[in-house]
Formats: sequence, C-alpha cells, structure tokens
Amino acid sequence: MIETARAAESAGIDEVWLWEDCFYSSGIAPAAAILSATERMRVGIGLLPVPLRAPSLAAMEIAAMARMFPGRFLPGLGHGILGWMGQAGVRVESPLTLLREHLSAITALLDGEEVTVTGRYVRLDGVRLDFPPEVIPPIYIGGRGPKTLALGGELAHGLILDDVAPEGRADPGRVREVIDHVGEHSELVAFLSTPDDVTADRLAHEAGTLFAAGISRVAAFAGGVDGPPRSGDDIRRFVDVLAAAGGCG
Repeated sequence: MIETARAAESAGIDEVWLWEDCFYSSGIAPAAAILSATERMRVGIGLLPVPLRAPSLAAMEIAAMARMFPGRFLPGLGHGILGWMGQAGVRVESPLTLLREHLSAITALLDGEEVTVTGRYVRLDGVRLDFPPEVIPPIYIGGRGPKTLALGGELAHGLILDDVAPEGRADPGRVREVIDHVGEHSELVAFLSTPDDVTADRLAHEAGTLFAAGISRVAAFAGGVDGPPRSGDDIRRFVDVLAAAGGCG
C-alpha cells in the first residue's frame, strides 16, 4: 500500500481514497500511513461507518489526522453495510437518526465547542476537544437513499456516491438527480469501478462524463465487480493508467 501510494504520487496522482470495510481493514491507520509516506497526496476515507465509533472518538481521530496532515485528510461518514453492523452488534433501529446525531456532534467538536447533548443515540456531557484542528477538514457523507443524500446536503461538506457509474459507465442522469435533490452547493465525489483491463482513454472518457455532469472528484478503482487487482503488477499497471488518464481528479 505504501509503495503504491508513493508510486501514485510520483506519477502525478493527487488523491487516493480508502475504504473501512468489515472485516478487512480499518480506515484511519492506513490513511495515516499513506499520508506519512507521501508529501502532498490527499487521502480520503469513504467511508467510516458511524455505528462502529462513538462520536467523541471519531472527532478525536479526525482532529488528530487534521492536525498532523492539515489540508490533506478527507474523512467520509456513513451508515455502513447494515448486515455487517448487525454482525458487529452495533446496528440501530434508525440509521438516519444516528448519522444526523453523530455528524452534528462531530462537527461541533471539531469547531472547538463544548458539547452536551442527549439524543436518541448520541449522549455527550460537557465534551470538548483539548486539541481541535486549526484547519477543519471537510466532512463527506456517503449514501444512496434520498433521505441520506438530503442529510448530507444539509450538514456535510459533500457527498460520496457509488451509484453514478454502474458497471463502469458514467450515468450523468443519476448525477443530475442527486444535484436536483441536494442542490448545487455540495461537493460530489464519485466512485468509478473499472474492469481490470480498462484503458486510459476509456477511464478519461468516463471520468470526463462525470465531471461534465457536475461531479467534483472521481475516485477510480480497479477490479470491477470481481474485486481489487490481485497482484503488484496489476496495481502498478492501474497507477500508470490513472496517470495517463489525468489522475481522474
């Protein structure tokens, strides 16, 4: 992962996005490792499932990352896969309520406020971060449903979308639906799944279609529906394709 990030940065790629998937790998530790090993690359996490963390801990982690790597860390929050949340024993009856309470608390804590709240799920008593970040990172919300998208448009800096390029083909109509629903003010990050044999021209075309439709950032990942690249050679090839396609944002 570190070698890949360094190679991507050397190739001119400005940004990399990670997942926190159950039960593979956490998001914070790999993000910190990549940020430490690179000089200018930004790292996003799309996304951190809110049921797995207390908002006070999430705010502490985000603040620490923002202090160490100002302007380079892009955290995303979301419901997580509900089945996985059930396996972990943290699934809630109303994921949307939890996400709203969690995001509101984190935002206030990162702003340096003392937070006391008694919500349905989030309960804090006089919590204030001793070391809030000087540069507050943008918070993204990942989701598909209209209520989650509306919440992200209301409270978050931007949205992470994974359904605007089904089977690696950009769907500008879906992008327009999202923009019509949440407004023009939200920054939109699109995940673009590609086949292993994608060419730079194809990748640039699909990314360009998404940009033209209103997407701000395109995070392309290789492997398509079959998963990520399976070897170091596959990864190095994909980095070369990304660089040739202009980095995709």
